[in-house]
Amino acid sequence: MKIGIIGIGLIGGSLAIELKKTIKDVKVFGNDSSKVNLKLSLDADLIDEIISKKEYNNLDVIFLTVPVKEISKQLPEILDLVSSKTLVVDFGSTKANICQVVSNHPKRSQFLATHPIAGTEFSGPLASKENLFNGKVQIICESKKTDSNHLNWALEWFKKIGMIIKEMTPIDHDKHIAYVSHLSHISSIILGQTVLEKEKDESAIFAMAGSGFASTVRLAKSSPETWSSIFEENEKNVLETLTHYLSNLEKFKSLLEKKKHKEIYKIIEKTNAIKGILKEIKN
Repeated sequence: MKIGIIGIGLIGGSLAIELKKTIKDVKVFGNDSSKVNLKLSLDADLIDEIISKKEYNNLDVIFLTVPVKEISKQLPEILDLVSSKTLVVDFGSTKANICQVVSNHPKRSQFLATHPIAGTEFSGPLASKENLFNGKVQIICESKKTDSNHLNWALEWFKKIGMIIKEMTPIDHDKHIAYVSHLSHISSIILGQTVLEKEKDESAIFAMAGSGFASTVRLAKSSPETWSSIFEENEKNVLETLTHYLSNLEKFKSLLEKKKHKEIYKIIEKTNAIKGILKEIKN
């Protein structure tokens, strides 16, 4: 089986590891805008060969793991280039615009829109991890628009590597992911920015930084290319979540200014309910 990965970073590289581990006689081809990433991927045996666009029609499956803005740009062209038997799967963190740009493409049935809820704060092929997707949710969108044979192959393979399949509409996906993922990254980034601006002595910051700060600011180490692209693609939903978030921050600030400490206690107590929700999701 010949499988191509376009974009050999954390996700693409980790995907390559799972493909080689689970599919007999698979040959993994790679393409990336970065020559450095391609060389690192070859040296690390993540991919077997570099592939050019004109050779995409020789592949059985293509996984598209570039930043979401690039997915929207490249996907129609990739579908133009592939053979009538090739499945194209995107791993983008937004879905509405990606699905829209190929909604009327003659090869729409050869495309499957997905989003694996998996990753780390690190980037690049050397950040690739075995079992990155095990136990993680794989969101599928518009599955009925994908050829049933292609869909069945993809779903079976995702399950084989330990993923939990969930179906959502592209609109619902982008709305909900803005709250549970995109807002988290923004909060982490702005916290990191605020601390670095206020505390000029970096040694003092890290000497006093406990596990709470480290875990909260962890996402600020994520790829600027990846996340600026996500915020741009999901701008409407991100702005809505920020409006809600900022409103809650202003209310909290007002309570503190008015010394309404019992009200702050109640907010913390009420929000503690998230522990049970997260435990239920994890289980």
